[in-house]
Amino acid sequence: MKISARNRLKGKIVEVILGATTAHVRIDVGGSIITAAITNDAVNDLGLAAGQEAYAVIKASDVMVAIDD
Repeated sequence: MKISARNRLKGKIVEVILGATTAHVRIDVGGSIITAAITNDAVNDLGLAAGQEAYAVIKASDVMVAIDD
């Protein structure tokens, strides 16, 4: 994975909560939980699930989720 954002934190997904259109993905990074609000489509496209390793990618006030291909 290559990305321009400097603030990427590797952790483990502990929970994925799907809403009507937006999901909340909770990632444990060294004992701290970071929550990202992303679309349900993004969750499906990335195949996100609890127990999977992922990155919390922080840019300004937003948190995105990234995975290794």
